[in-house]
Amino acid sequence: MTVDMVEVARRIRRDVIQMIAASQSGHPGGALGAAEILSVLYFDKMNHNPKNPDWPARDRFVLSNGHICAALYSALARSGYFPVEELLTFRRLNSRLQGHPSRHDLPGIETAAGPLGQGLSIANGMALGLRLQNVDAKVYCLVGDGEIQEGQFWEAAMTSAHYRLNNLALILSWNGLQIDGAVADVKNMEPIAAKFQAFGWNVVEIDGHDIPQIQQAFEEFSRSHNQPTAIIARTVMGKGVSFMEDKALWHGKAPSRDEAARALQEIGPSSFGEDLDIQFA
Repeated sequence: MTVDMVEVARRIRRDVIQMIAASQSGHPGGALGAAEILSVLYFDKMNHNPKNPDWPARDRFVLSNGHICAALYSALARSGYFPVEELLTFRRLNSRLQGHPSRHDLPGIETAAGPLGQGLSIANGMALGLRLQNVDAKVYCLVGDGEIQEGQFWEAAMTSAHYRLNNLALILSWNGLQIDGAVADVKNMEPIAAKFQAFGWNVVEIDGHDIPQIQQAFEEFSRSHNQPTAIIARTVMGKGVSFMEDKALWHGKAPSRDEAARALQEIGPSSFGEDLDIQFA
């Protein structure tokens, strides 16, 4: 069955708004900005099996910036890892859908997340392990631009290149904002592509909301023979909701019921799947 990636991304955005508004807790900005990336990964590129989440030959996805997990939970539920209705329990007491992912609790989660800057180190270990086991699978790691200010991230980047982890793709969601404001003001990381190239990475720069560009970047990754691939995806915080776009305020602020209704109206209906049973109008 052919799936419309645009409609999947719209459904993820609708889920994110409804989940976070219902719980009045969460991080909508980065989650909205990652919708296209997650739609392509889970519904086009990744080799995975929701009916057998621990299948040894599966591709792995590591969410380093775990606070945007509402988008990941949507992708997992919509692809069949757990009932869609469970999205309504997001951040509730005793829910499996915690504010940061927990591998212990939820199928489809490869690693717990919370402390920023650690995802690439974990992804390196997975990629090396797959190589040692002669398993032909890929590892995808999504990171935010603010967290790459961490020193551990660059130690991990050196490790990826040193071991020529061509089965590893890093996806950098580069929206230019972090919780304290502009990344350039907190600690400027430009020129980012040149940094990765200097560390020995294959670098691809894309519009992180352009689905054909995302698909092409993953195709280029699959053809890399002796380098890890860094996909620098230029994204927009709060993408799809005018009053959230490019505003650091929405890094971790839940919309009110009125704001949620307005956001859902702007995102528009999706033909992929059914709406969650939450009304904000």
